[in-house]
Amino acid sequence: MASSKQRASTVAELLAAASDVSVREIVLVNDLVDARSFRLSPGQTLRGDGCPALAFAAGEEGVELSTDNRVESLELRTEPHSRAVFNDVDVDRLGELSLRDLRVTGVVQILARDRVRSGHVEARKIEILAADARGYDRRPKGYGVEIVSGAFTLWNQHDDPGVTITASLTGLTAGRPGAPVKGGGVFVSGGGDNGGRLVVRTLETGAVYSDGGIAAGVPDRISGGVFVVSGAFVDAVLNRGPVTTYGANDMVLDNWGAVDRWVADEKLTSFGPSGIGFVNFGAINLLQANAPIETFGQGARGFNVYAGTVNSAEFERIVTHGDGAVGIQISQPVGEIKVRRGIETFGGTGDSLVKGVVTRLSAIGLSLKPGGFARRIEVAGGLATHGPGVVPFELRGAVELLQITGGLSAAEKGADAI
Repeated sequence: MASSKQRASTVAELLAAASDVSVREIVLVNDLVDARSFRLSPGQTLRGDGCPALAFAAGEEGVELSTDNRVESLELRTEPHSRAVFNDVDVDRLGELSLRDLRVTGVVQILARDRVRSGHVEARKIEILAADARGYDRRPKGYGVEIVSGAFTLWNQHDDPGVTITASLTGLTAGRPGAPVKGGGVFVSGGGDNGGRLVVRTLETGAVYSDGGIAAGVPDRISGGVFVVSGAFVDAVLNRGPVTTYGANDMVLDNWGAVDRWVADEKLTSFGPSGIGFVNFGAINLLQANAPIETFGQGARGFNVYAGTVNSAEFERIVTHGDGAVGIQISQPVGEIKVRRGIETFGGTGDSLVKGVVTRLSAIGLSLKPGGFARRIEVAGGLATHGPGVVPFELRGAVELLQITGGLSAAEKGADAI
């Protein structure tokens, strides 16, 4: 009978230990290459001694989890489009899956579907160096679009609202400046508004860089740097590092779920067309962007609410550079919106993606569309537009209390400000 703890220094020893249900803990003691994909039995732990690298052979996936597994202190490497960490969906429950102190090349994907109907996921300090999630063709759909999943994906896919998965996710990073992960960055989802629930205590990210790889002009597909999707209920989203997206229809931050508190401490930047800084289609109680939002693509708005609501939102500054790139656009009832250092746009009129439809917009600083209502809007630092014929402020909805300090300025002398 093997001992409950097994040290592994070769691929053969690693695979033998993983297949032995009497082994409770597998300790990898040195770097290994050309490993085959393997499954951890229920209750097994895989950890590294000194954070060694475990590299899988070409065409192989990585570590398959079952129930009550721990994987920690390792560098895991697969091909970027393969799953470095994934789970067996033919077990009845996840139990508690714990992922800690991992450096990863490849996708981290945890799904609740088929037989899996319960479980808790703890992820802490997961650094995804490179990944490509574009090939996973099951995607949430809504509002005229489908969502590409992420380099880190946690998704309860059940239609049954009685199935709940819980999680705590801290210290997640993805990509590098100029070397983003492909597809989405960090993606958490339930089974839709009426399906299975994903309940997350904390979703905390460091730096995230992503490129959805969506062809320009494709109107019905989007991705996000950090995306909370329908059926996900999150107590706190905390973006401790910058979040940057590079491609077409790449939202920087996007919410279709329910979030009590969302705080972004570092800059939010997008470079692609229709790459919006913050999009809300769900419900947010408190939103704080403590650093600027800046977008550079055509139709890349700073912040918009086209469905759902936000009770309170506070922004440091919003700057857009593309035609059709509105600073803030509201077409639903919201509570309070505050901007500390102004809204400035540099574009004119151009195409932008709105609910899966390419729409002509002008790069207005602040726009309340029909149906848009706010209890209070405060903008310090003014509204400034630089595109020809673009007004700083559009009011086709209603606001109870409006306060703009720092003036309204447009590119054309004598142009109407509103």
